[in-house]
Amino acid sequence: AVAEGEAGGITQHIGAYQVTTPTGSKITFIDTPGHAAFTAMRARGTRVTDLVVLVVAADDGVMPQTIEAINHAKAANVPLIVAINKMDLPDANPEKVKQELLQYEVIPEEMGGDVLDVEVSAIKKTNLEQLIEHIVLQAEILDLKTNPDRPAEGTIIESRMEPGRGPVATVLVQRGTLKIGDIFVAGSEWGRVRAMVNDRGGKIKVAGPSVPAEVIGLNAAPNAGDDFVVVEVEARAREIAEFRENKKRAIRTAVSSQSTLEELFSAIQTGKSKVLQLLVKADVQGSVEAIVGLLEKLPQDEVKVKIVHQAVGGINESDIQLANASGALVVGFKVRANKQARNLAELEKTEIRYYSVIYDLADDCLLYTSDAADEG
Repeated sequence: AVAEGEAGGITQHIGAYQVTTPTGSKITFIDTPGHAAFTAMRARGTRVTDLVVLVVAADDGVMPQTIEAINHAKAANVPLIVAINKMDLPDANPEKVKQELLQYEVIPEEMGGDVLDVEVSAIKKTNLEQLIEHIVLQAEILDLKTNPDRPAEGTIIESRMEPGRGPVATVLVQRGTLKIGDIFVAGSEWGRVRAMVNDRGGKIKVAGPSVPAEVIGLNAAPNAGDDFVVVEVEARAREIAEFRENKKRAIRTAVSSQSTLEELFSAIQTGKSKVLQLLVKADVQGSVEAIVGLLEKLPQDEVKVKIVHQAVGGINESDIQLANASGALVVGFKVRANKQARNLAELEKTEIRYYSVIYDLADDCLLYTSDAADEG
């Protein structure tokens, strides 16, 4: 059901959803995309969870992303439950999946290991209750508890800019209880909780441990993965946010200076250095992160890909001005340029390319760099 609402039929954002079991227990799921570009999302998801449900397609078996997810879970020392999905397909082969998992030291209980596994079909809703029972059982064994009677702490799962609402962040509360009116710091941003919405779109006034909530009231969109902490007074929130922003700015300046010097040295040495400049805007922070990570992994023997700017939100005039000044191509992922930006782009002959599926963006960038290399 989640994938149906995503462009290209894949989950491209990280989301948090809570379900209530028949016995009244509540389970919060953090859903991360399976595409190879979303490595950082999966690593982030693993760090904030108590259990990892590894979903493996019964007709595909173990894929590179599966191996990566196993490694993330091991690095975070988080127990695994394997859900072998798509059991409704005629070529489903769960035994093959289990044999392949053995190579990565994921040993099901039936084979003498300590990993719970269940064969499911999301479409047919087969054995989903059994999967939930496994999760509840594992949670009881681990004795997962936290204190709700304290100021909230948690993690930013996702963030974005919304017209009429401003910066919106999905927060997973991990300790304490978050309330309307609380002053908080999220990474290098701060704010006061003006409104909260649960995973079903309903307004809520409090969010306790393991409760995901969309929070409105930030001064700007924080980075996904940032910590989220409630503080007593606004002055303290401003102070912490300003200190963190200054640290980030100093790191960015140092990295930028080093990169420029390295590129200049390389250009002098070879005499034929080429750089593809890109300005990336996307609807949520996780997508920005994934796109930049994907672009940095492209073959760069002939053409170097350089991100001149990356941010959340629609494409505006200042983006076009920066792109024009640096000779950059503007990439909009699930966002559009406003009218003023479109007019300026047309006037300045600045190219804007729109995408809603990350596969298409990757293919075009490979084509773009290949063409540029051929021209040289």
